[in-house]
Amino acid sequence: MTVADLITKFESYLLTEKRVAENTFVAYKRDLRQFTNFLEREGLASLEVVEPAHLSNFIAFLRDANLSIRSVARKIAALKGFYTYVEQFGITNHAKELTMPKLPHRLPEYLSEAEIEQMFDAASQDESPIGKRNMVMLYTMYVTGMRVSELVNLKVGNVQCDSGYIRVDGKGGKQRMIPIPEVMISMLVTYINHDRGTLLKKHGTTEHLFPIFYGGKLRPISRQAFWFIVKQLWRKAGIKRPVSPHTLRHSFATHMLKKGADMRSLQILLGHEHLSTVQAYTHVDTSYLRTIYDKKHPRSK
Repeated sequence: MTVADLITKFESYLLTEKRVAENTFVAYKRDLRQFTNFLEREGLASLEVVEPAHLSNFIAFLRDANLSIRSVARKIAALKGFYTYVEQFGITNHAKELTMPKLPHRLPEYLSEAEIEQMFDAASQDESPIGKRNMVMLYTMYVTGMRVSELVNLKVGNVQCDSGYIRVDGKGGKQRMIPIPEVMISMLVTYINHDRGTLLKKHGTTEHLFPIFYGGKLRPISRQAFWFIVKQLWRKAGIKRPVSPHTLRHSFATHMLKKGADMRSLQILLGHEHLSTVQAYTHVDTSYLRTIYDKKHPRSK
């Protein structure tokens, strides 16, 4: 079986069994194409003739290309995943010997609660149906902490106003329920019944909660379009540093933690598979812990 055949099978496995996120799939596909090109240049026609030294040479080639440490780490992860998969076809897993580079500890960027209010104030100034849509998206992102990919793919049916929850279709097809406050429910109801209806009046119907008319048809708003909306709003709000949709997710997590949310609850709300991922948010100012300790601990007095 050729390398290309094995990669095609692996890609099918990622989509159908692992059900990885689209971004992960695209990245792995790109990484393995680069690996295939390297093998062709080295005259290696099949994985059976690839030795550990060849993999080491490939990693050295990546480092010489001045890729970031994170990019190299992701490519190694793609190789490890691929080799683990092809073991079932009798291929020796030489990728086991590859070591992951130590990644620099990067703290999540987040906004203060005052800066969040500045963003909301800036968004509320546009009273048009599109402005209302943008404001509701901003609120929903911050109130739920969902990923931007999850936000743009929300459908009207995901909003359960009676119970006060939003159903989120997360990574790998995993669903989770996120509670939303009454003020958010009221905002969503008004948007769905009025502003969204106005947006659809001229262009037809769609199930997506946040539609955009583009290329002659209704589509869910893209991640890039929402990023551009956020970029406009943080500038309009007078915030001096760049803000991305992911900053809103980090802000949600940070503010929840500062208010006393436990790590396990935060893990569920954010949709992280591993608790260790959530521990990145322990960077927050810990002065609030004194208040929580004094209030909660029986021996604090």
